[in-house]
Amino acid sequence: MTTINCYLNFEGTCEAAFNFYKSVFGGEFMYVGRYKDMPSPEHPIPDAWKDKIMHMSLPISKEVVLMGSDMSEELGYKLTVGDNISLSVSTDKEDEAKRIFNGLAEGGTITMPLEKTFWAPLFGMLTDKFGINWLVSFEQS
Repeated sequence: MTTINCYLNFEGTCEAAFNFYKSVFGGEFMYVGRYKDMPSPEHPIPDAWKDKIMHMSLPISKEVVLMGSDMSEELGYKLTVGDNISLSVSTDKEDEAKRIFNGLAEGGTITMPLEKTFWAPLFGMLTDKFGINWLVSFEQS
């Protein structure tokens, strides 16, 4: 089976973001690696970044894993927060769609309320408090 996993980059807030996502989706982290855990980094890691996240993963279902890391120009990466990233979450349970939408909207901005559309019984869009865009839908089976 082929799956597509979402990878998110943050400027030092990966751990906070993933703790937030864990509070919405549940589950346990599969992996949490910090820059200081790298065996032999190619480039020296600035002290301020040693405890930042090199890689983190949170299973959302059997097929999907949300992954992320902290990036910065100090580490050689230019990051634009929210740069054309949208993650789509679909569920076949109306209550679950509402729970996820409301959880992700906490502290964020709703760009389209969760409502009936011509393509789905419920669909909504939001940007969470970390600048990540989400599409949430309920699709009856």
